Amino acid sequence: MSTAPDRYAVAGNPVAHSRSPHIHSLFAQQTGQSVDYGRLLCPLDGFTPEVKAFAASGAKGCNVTVPFKFEAFELATRRSPRAELAQASNTLRFDEGGWLADNTDGVGLVRDITVNAGVPLVGRRVLLLGAGGASAGVLGPLIEARPAEIVMANRTVEKAEAIVARHADWAAQHGVKLSARGLSDAGTGFDVFINGTAASLAGSGVPVGPEVLKAGSLALDMMYGPAAQAFLDWARSHGAVARDGLGMLVEQAAESFALWRGVRPDTTPVLAEMRALVDAASAR
Repeated sequence: MSTAPDRYAVAGNPVAHSRSPHIHSLFAQQTGQSVDYGRLLCPLDGFTPEVKAFAASGAKGCNVTVPFKFEAFELATRRSPRAELAQASNTLRFDEGGWLADNTDGVGLVRDITVNAGVPLVGRRVLLLGAGGASAGVLGPLIEARPAEIVMANRTVEKAEAIVARHADWAAQHGVKLSARGLSDAGTGFDVFINGTAASLAGSGVPVGPEVLKAGSLALDMMYGPAAQAFLDWARSHGAVARDGLGMLVEQAAESFALWRGVRPDTTPVLAEMRALVDAASAR
């Protein structure tokens, strides 16, 4: 008698647009794992009861997207070192002995930049925009990649300063100059510009000027599909190499899948298939 597949989901608000269910379906097919991965729309004031009910129904874990990554971290009784550093979680595993929180966003981003895009980070100057859960999650692995400098810029400077302070020792260990700034004085001429804000999702435009770029720099938006298009157009119009967050999404998903299932899928064919799907949808 066959057993029911293990259930997982991506929890967030909004969540209908998420490609994570398709990505994890491809991972499951590739690795022979029995997985049922769906979407979990959580009320803005009801993330905790929604996720607890999902776990109580027998589910094994979930990914967490905007705007709940800080709240997800607080739900877990055990945290990985990278989740502890970020104080934010995009991956929960519902272990019987206590939930485990991890953060796979940063390792996914770094792998997409350095492997998929072929852009080295060592010795480069990096601007990271935003101080929400996404930016907090990627800062530690970005530091570990040893760029010369990382500037975290945010509308509310105090939020960026708090995250930078928490990462100060980590940055010192890796020889990385790390600072927090406001949007109006973010700096100029960065080699890599990463937009970790929800500006693209909200359709509110890029909140810094083109002076943050230099010719040929990489400009990456963590969003993908139609939500990222305005950012990509803006970056290209100012001489940058534009990239959306689809590669980051696939790579961080593979890390989550490995945490849950004990096997890491090959992301190359999955990213190629997802890119074709997203491009086809955007062309309609």
